[in-house]
Amino acid sequence: MRSCPIWAMPAQGVGPQQNREGDVIIYGLKACDTCRKATKALEQSRLQDIREAPVPEETLTAALAQFGEALINRRSTTWRTLPEADRNAAPLDLIAEHPAVMKRPLIDADGALYLGWGKDVQAALLGA
Repeated sequence: MRSCPIWAMPAQGVGPQQNREGDVIIYGLKACDTCRKATKALEQSRLQDIREAPVPEETLTAALAQFGEALINRRSTTWRTLPEADRNAAPLDLIAEHPAVMKRPLIDADGALYLGWGKDVQAALLGA
């Protein structure tokens, strides 16, 4: 059997991945329709379920710096059920404790971050 370098192996079923050149990592939930649509549209992407493997801290920090409070989905069911004390937590602490409160998907395309799957993000990533 011929050996396969680790970078050539499929990423399915493994823990958090570091983004390699040309990779697109979609941070979201397997059950999220929007995350599944983005994964299907972006052929070279892989979906990392944030409940199973959290977003790397450096990626989350960069996303917070870029998107600010928009990183928290205040319309989500998770947000609406949070006690007031949890809602007042720092965004990164809140996402660490309740991953589903993060707006999804968070897309890391070769180091460039995108939030959501709106027409602007689709145009930037698909060239449409």
